[in-house]
Formats: sequence, C-alpha cells, structure tokens
Amino acid sequence: MKSFLAATIGLCTLPAIAFAAQVEHFPAGSNTPGGVSPAFSAAVQAGDTLYVSGTTDGTDPDTGKLPVDATTGAKVVLNNVKKAVETAGYTMDDLVWLQIFTSDLKYYGDFNAVYRTYFKGPLPARAFIGAGSLLGGAHFEVMGIAVKPSAARNKGK
Repeated sequence: MKSFLAATIGLCTLPAIAFAAQVEHFPAGSNTPGGVSPAFSAAVQAGDTLYVSGTTDGTDPDTGKLPVDATTGAKVVLNNVKKAVETAGYTMDDLVWLQIFTSDLKYYGDFNAVYRTYFKGPLPARAFIGAGSLLGGAHFEVMGIAVKPSAARNKGK
C-alpha cells in the first residue's frame, strides 16, 4: 500500500514539475482561432508541451458562417488546430494526442477522410466522442497536446 501511495503522490506532482518550467499563453485573437468565449487561451505551453484548447468549426473564420456539411466542418476545425499549434511554433506532426467531440457519430467517416490529410508522420493517439450537441451548432470540437523538444523548437530563434 505504501508503494502505491508513493507512486500516486509522485504522479500527482508531474503536472507541477511541467508548470515550474516556462509557461507561455497564446490567447485567442487575431493570430489564433477565436471561439464563442474570449475567456481562454487558444494554447498554453508548459516546458516542451503545448496544450491546445478545444476549438470548434462553429464559425468559419474566413466566411463567418457555420460550415454547411461535416467535411467542410472537419477542414475548418483542423485548420483552427493547425493555426493554434503553428502560432506557438509547433506543427501538426508535433501533436501526440487529440480528443475529437462530434455532434453526431455519423460524421466519423467524413472527419477521418479530412483528418489524414493534415499529418505527414505517424498519427497522434486520439479519442472520437459523440457529444450530442456542441457550442454554436458545430459539427466538431478538437483539443490536443503537442510535444516538441525545446532544443529543436529554439533552434531557429
């Protein structure tokens, strides 16, 4: 029991170690995808890890309108994720985990057809979850985690 407790306490301190490193916020705004609520960061970098907030296809930033179909919605939401990771100096291939929520599981195939076009390397681990309804009438909401060694990220600076 003591070793289980020690291991549990050790695991609980890992996030604290990550946040003891450099923390940088990338607020939702002109260079990152906005959202229904401006009260969040589009992404937060803690050490070598980037946490990407949930972003939806609720409103296409180019047209200001809701995408008419799930294929277009998948492109919009993945472009929003791409914009958030690139603003922070990462790429889509740095994503190691994604969580995708959908308003209807019938959109699974539509999403996957678009999803594969956004990655060159191995695909990130992910979950695809039927949520019933999403803010703004969105088809999808996506959030994720990207990891990139600081030496590689800072090389071009």
